[in-house]
This record gives sequence, structure tokens and C-alpha cells, in this order.
Amino acid sequence: MNLYAHYVKRIQDFLIALVVSIVLSPVLFTVSVLVKIKLGSPVIFKQKRPGLNNKVFTLYKFRTMTNKKDKNGVLLPDEDRMTSFGEWLRSTSLDELPELFNILNGSLSIVGPRPQLVKDIVFMSKEQRRRHIVRPGLTGLAQVNGRNNINWDEKFEYDLEYIGNITFINDWKIMLKTVLKVFCKEGINTEGLATSEDLGDYLLRLGRITEEEYTAGLEKSKVLINR
Repeated sequence: MNLYAHYVKRIQDFLIALVVSIVLSPVLFTVSVLVKIKLGSPVIFKQKRPGLNNKVFTLYKFRTMTNKKDKNGVLLPDEDRMTSFGEWLRSTSLDELPELFNILNGSLSIVGPRPQLVKDIVFMSKEQRRRHIVRPGLTGLAQVNGRNNINWDEKFEYDLEYIGNITFINDWKIMLKTVLKVFCKEGINTEGLATSEDLGDYLLRLGRITEEEYTAGLEKSKVLINR
């Protein structure tokens, strides 16, 4: 790790997030009110994600789906709980704004490997887990090269490429490209799915793991989440 990655990057992240949070405070307030009216409480969606050195942290987003359940009390599939308002929040990336507070508290960086689900980490190889030797990011190299519309193998390649070359110039290139991607609304979801595909589902679909390995991985992830 170079001087920028060790010291400057964190200071830069904090200052940028602080300024953006203040400037966009009216937007944050307005979106909060709209989410409350259209989707109800809670306004903020919280989810456990693996971060720096595999330490699990709580990621904050604006809620985009309802809590609709079937007659047995089980949550309906994502596509049945997603609303047009929620789709709009995702397409504009406004649902990501609360992650500014993750950047302020140090659990996220502005640029880094995108934090995946806890249940994804149990299916990663040792090499792929190297992505966690740095803080995860609000955006990253994979996000400006396809976001959720590239496969998992490509995501990991971009993540590992990034952690091997963390520089001031590269970070700013990614941040500027991210702004363009947001305006173009590219790669929001995996093609054919309401949301992105989990790693375990991806590996199972391709036959890289068995049903037994998939089930065991999900059980292991529950232990990590409840720690």
C-alpha cells in the first residue's frame, strides 16, 4: 500500500462525504419523506455486509421494497415487492445516499470493491477474499465497467485489479465515471432479474457447487451475520 492508500484516501473520503452530505441534505430529507409516504417504515434499510478484513458492518440505504409476505409469513420474491418508486430510487442511485454516513464512520470508502452480502463471502475463494484487505467502496472499478450487469468472475477481476493499483488519479477517474454512469442509469440490475444475483446462486446455476455445498454455505453465513 502506498502513502495515498494508507493515509490520504481516508481523509479525502471523510471530507468529500461531509461536504456532499451537507450540500445534499435537502435531497436526503425529501427522499426520506417520500420513502415514508410511499413505502412506510423503516425509511432506512439496514443490512450486514463484510468489510475491511472481513469484519461485518451495517450498510445503510433508503428502502426500495415493501415488506409484502405470503400467507405463511414469508417475504415475497424481490420482483413482487419492488415498486415503481423503488425502481426509480435505484435507477437514480438515490437509494445509495445514506451510505455517505458509512463513509463518515469509516466502514466504507468512496472507491473500493463494492461490499457484497455476508452470504456471498462464504462462497468466495481465498484469492477472491483478498478484496477485503481494503475498505469496501460506494463505487468501484467493477461498477464503472458494468455494475450489476457483469458476471461475478468479472467483478472479482476488477476488484483485484483495483486493490493492486490504488492511486489518487485512479480513484478520481472512477468517481467521475461513476457520476456519468449514474446519469446514464447503466447496469442497475442483472439482466433478467429484479435485483443482482447472489454469488451462491451464480455458482449453483453454473454447476460449480452442489446443492449440499450451497445449503452448507447459507448456514455458515447465518452464523457470521449473528456474531
